[in-house]
Amino acid sequence: MPGARHKILGHVLSGFCHKMNRRKPLYGEMETPLNRCLTTLDITLLGVGHMVGAGIYVLTGTVARHMAGPATALSFLLAGITSTLAALCYAEFGTRIPRAGSAYAYTYVSIGEFWAFIIGWNIVLEYMIGAASVARAWSGYLDAMVDGAISNATISITGEMHDSLLSRYPDVLAFIICIVASLILAVGVKTSAIINNGLTILNLLVITLVIILGFYYADIENWSEKNGGFMPYGFSGVLAGAATCFYAFVGFDSISASSEEAKDPTRSIPIATILSMALVAFGYILVAIALTLMVPYQTINPEAALPAALGAVHADWAKYAVAIGAVCGMTTTLLGSLFSLPRCLYAMSADGLLFGFLSDVNNKSQIPTCNLIIAGFSSALIALFFDLEKLVEFMSIGTLLAYTIVSAAVIILRYRPNQTVDDSSFGAPPLESPGDREDSSATGTPGTDGGSSSSEMFEALTVGRLRAQYAWLEPLAGGRAPGTAVTGCVYTFTIAAAALCAHNHFLAEHVALWALLPDIILSFIIFACLVIIWAHQQSPTRIPFKVPWVPLLPAASVMLNVELMVNLNALTWARFAIWMTFGLLLYFLYGIHHSKLGEGVTGLLSRSASGGGHSGGWGAVEKTNALARRIGRLGRGSKGDDRKPIICDDELNRREP
Repeated sequence: MPGARHKILGHVLSGFCHKMNRRKPLYGEMETPLNRCLTTLDITLLGVGHMVGAGIYVLTGTVARHMAGPATALSFLLAGITSTLAALCYAEFGTRIPRAGSAYAYTYVSIGEFWAFIIGWNIVLEYMIGAASVARAWSGYLDAMVDGAISNATISITGEMHDSLLSRYPDVLAFIICIVASLILAVGVKTSAIINNGLTILNLLVITLVIILGFYYADIENWSEKNGGFMPYGFSGVLAGAATCFYAFVGFDSISASSEEAKDPTRSIPIATILSMALVAFGYILVAIALTLMVPYQTINPEAALPAALGAVHADWAKYAVAIGAVCGMTTTLLGSLFSLPRCLYAMSADGLLFGFLSDVNNKSQIPTCNLIIAGFSSALIALFFDLEKLVEFMSIGTLLAYTIVSAAVIILRYRPNQTVDDSSFGAPPLESPGDREDSSATGTPGTDGGSSSSEMFEALTVGRLRAQYAWLEPLAGGRAPGTAVTGCVYTFTIAAAALCAHNHFLAEHVALWALLPDIILSFIIFACLVIIWAHQQSPTRIPFKVPWVPLLPAASVMLNVELMVNLNALTWARFAIWMTFGLLLYFLYGIHHSKLGEGVTGLLSRSASGGGHSGGWGAVEKTNALARRIGRLGRGSKGDDRKPIICDDELNRREP
């Protein structure tokens, strides 16, 4: 019965592929059980507070001392550019999809369920480790200020942990800090936002003071050849520093995570994203310059770089101001991570990919309290046992992967046509997503309508197809469903970019000319993919914010993210593989079977018990004949296939001797 086995196996595999690639539909204004109370200022300061914390007080000294020297400013510049490109992509998605879950929600709508789970699982890792690393930095900074009294007392009681994978001693103070931060967030989103705003403003004032003092006491000799020069570790050190400095900017996705609690997400999310990224990048670069001009990079104390540098130039009084700023900055960063983590768990649970109790929202505080407890305790345990440096490296890889996929998804969604025909992209079921509709239903912003010009109407009909002036590409990119060629090019571009970056990273400095042949071939493939994507018609859908220069800017974001991922060490990749193994087991054993997209029309279009029952809300059924026919076809097709036997009786009779 080899034929029967092949048919059964094919049926099972096709069902799994269909489930893994199904996409989340969006209709109408989103109802939510969360509290929509955050203003643009609240969200901007949330992003700034999340980014300006341990990075500026701890990471700057570590990178300057061990990785890049005075060129740390270039490392922050490169990491800032990479993060800004990704942030623009997040801002467009935040405008289209004002929902908690950040990159997870964006990937679910644009690419499919499997990649959405991968991104969501890595965002959980990012926020959890982010909170733990900040608590660890908070504790280490305070310990350095009291000359190691805290660590010495702890070691005298508990002893040292002789394991290279763990920290030198259990950090009890970091554990307590995580628990206290969780209790602050439990009082409600508006109250915690007010606390965050005050601490962030105070932190920004301290950073301004540090920059002024740094330039006042600057000595250009600290950048001279006598002290190692501006770039003592070479450009490879700048790249390695940028991969680590990237950690300083990861907090901007807390802005998109707050979408479901913003008063006006379509306006607030893009404004807050751009303002916070510009402010933070400018501040990091100036602090790095000021620090390395005050003292030679070899003398920087990585544990407490700024206080030690100010002490070296006899500005001892400023050390107390820096201590206050450090406490404020690390507290806001910790609050940002613990704010975002429960929202991601809530979004994944509401879609059925994680356990159902994680989508419960407290009626009084309007926050997912159970998630907050789990997030706080998990982060506290990680902070108790793991070292800061290992945590930072581990977090960066998952964040870079999320940024890469979100940037690629912007290109895919921009060239995806209206779903008037069955969509075969990614093997997804023929259901509409927010970017597929002429009216941007996720934001309530009208797209091309009856008042549109004839040229806009023509563009809407030709989305995802080759433009007339590129008809010569028809033999290569024609003959496919609209948008399919662009999707294939995005996949090819990402793989080729990863191969190019990996080849250059592992290539020896002095090689034969033939070894450059892979670079030439891969560069040609990358260029060809961009040309083919550019040749297609983009969607004319009007939304409040769009990434400019698509596909060039998102493609540049993909390239830079991949380059930074390649520069992470092998042990980081090994830890990442272990984390992904647990995630894949969870998805295939639980998530794929409990997904709301697999519960028929009711489950497919439901949001949650508390927020999905309102007509016109998130997941509400739009009562149009076209949609009804499409869902009917989907339901009849799937049920009919399930009832039909895989092997018919006639075939069995023919096979019997």
